[in-house]
Amino acid sequence: MKKVVMGALLLAAFCGCAADKGKELFDTAQFEEKQNNREHARQLYQEIVAKYPDSPVAKQAQERLSVLGAK
Repeated sequence: MKKVVMGALLLAAFCGCAADKGKELFDTAQFEEKQNNREHARQLYQEIVAKYPDSPVAKQAQERLSVLGAK
């Protein structure tokens, strides 16, 4: 069930415009954190910073990486 939910969230993350993609990735990363999947959350935050550096959530993603300890 968790994989189905994650698949749906990831699919949603790749639809829409760039700003929406960054926000959706951020939402997915936060979900991953709540599920105690810190490594996947970290990967998603890194993807936001790399792909959408000018998006409104890039700064928030960078802050979360600082908290999680970026590798």
